[in-house]
Amino acid sequence: MASPSCASTLPWTAAFAPSSSSASTVSPRGLQTRRSPSLVIVAQGKVKKYRQVILMDDIEEVGGKKGDTMKVRAGFYRNFLLPKGKATLLTPDVLKEMELEQVRIEAEKKRVKEEAQQLARVFETIGAFKVPRKGGKGKQIFGRQVVLVKQFSICLPFPCSHPLTKIHCTLHSVTSQDLVEIIKSQLNRDVDKRLVEVPEIREVGEYVAEIKLHPDVTAKVRLTVYAK
Repeated sequence: MASPSCASTLPWTAAFAPSSSSASTVSPRGLQTRRSPSLVIVAQGKVKKYRQVILMDDIEEVGGKKGDTMKVRAGFYRNFLLPKGKATLLTPDVLKEMELEQVRIEAEKKRVKEEAQQLARVFETIGAFKVPRKGGKGKQIFGRQVVLVKQFSICLPFPCSHPLTKIHCTLHSVTSQDLVEIIKSQLNRDVDKRLVEVPEIREVGEYVAEIKLHPDVTAKVRLTVYAK
């Protein structure tokens, strides 16, 4: 009979050790981590309080003129200037268009000035315009008279003799209108009489009139006034 101490039994630790068939080992890769939803914050840029614009009209509120570029409040542009079409944002495309337009304007100014200079040379080299007038005593000549009666202007083709004309009666033998008509008939060119300045002419002789063809160009026109 076998001794109890020699009985074939498992060690006492074997009863508590996990068996290879029942124990399961979970790899870290098999673990699923549940993440709580997170709040995403988007940073916004600083709101513009002013806008750089180009004015399409005169704006008294900002003291600007048409074509001016200036900085205005964003609300004023959004609520007033933009809806009424009085301004537009100064973008790179708009700025480029402005530069091209300025080039065109400068080219047109140059063309107009060159034409005025050319016409001035014509006036100064063509010689004197002959202006016939009815002769009087000595070198005196007669022309149209401008009579002022109670602040009314009347042109008479003959000397004034009515008592009311004694208020003011001035003799203008050659006027700017006369010179305009002469230029039209001889050169077939139209000239605004408001640009013509004729000296006071009461006698026959040589005179020089001026025509403001351009802010920078003034033509000298010679006149020969003679009695017929």
